[in-house]
Amino acid sequence: MRFVSSPPRRSATAVHVTLSAQVVAIAALVVFEHARGKRLAREISALGGDPHAPGAQAVVGAVTLFAILIMLVVVTVVASAAAYLTWLVQARQSAAVPEPSASPVLAAWLLPGVNLVVPPVLVYRLWWASRPPSDRHGRWIALLVAWWLSWLAAVTLVVARLPLGAAPGDSDLTGLGPVDLVAVALSALLCAATVRQITGIQAADGRDRRAGDRQGAGAAAPKSFPSTPQIRLSDGDTPRGSLPRTTSRQSQARISSQSSPAVSKRSS
Repeated sequence: MRFVSSPPRRSATAVHVTLSAQVVAIAALVVFEHARGKRLAREISALGGDPHAPGAQAVVGAVTLFAILIMLVVVTVVASAAAYLTWLVQARQSAAVPEPSASPVLAAWLLPGVNLVVPPVLVYRLWWASRPPSDRHGRWIALLVAWWLSWLAAVTLVVARLPLGAAPGDSDLTGLGPVDLVAVALSALLCAATVRQITGIQAADGRDRRAGDRQGAGAAAPKSFPSTPQIRLSDGDTPRGSLPRTTSRQSQARISSQSSPAVSKRSS
């Protein structure tokens, strides 16, 4: 008999919250880019990196806001990654997979090249180890493929739009736009859907196991019958249905006295 832990509902909730925060932070950065980004990039390029140059104080507020938005995006991305990896490890332990440690999970997501192929295979095996209903296999494959393709598309778009080789002042601050935001939001939504589905399957399976254990315990318990009350009699009491000893002796004496005249007549 295998003992498994409870479904990781708290870590699943943490994944949903951090993914939502990540999308909101990136959306705020995209809005800032379209409202102020290109003009701010030109102004910073004109200053030449000198904080004491004329006009430097005019961009301090915009630069500070941009730095805060960048930090929010980094924090939410790191938090969502940590929450997802924590959920994945706990879900594997709940499903009692052959290797429930964190090493395969970290290797699948952190090794370059491996993290492009292995993570969806790992999630698929986790879903199968959670004992899902057989009629959900096709929908699960479609969801898993859609999530992973959207994830690869989002990463590709973000990396391709970064202004790494552009001349100062000729591009936006980060290069992020509405298309990147839609790709990131779609990837986060599908990722949350996979987490929700696996956690729900494990929760339902846990309820079924507990119900089966209670039924098995009830069937194995011996049935108790009401005990027959025992009556203790005193010396002078007689149980119901039996004649007292004195009455029985008197009846025997009466019968013998009635039979003695008949015997005497026969003898005479």
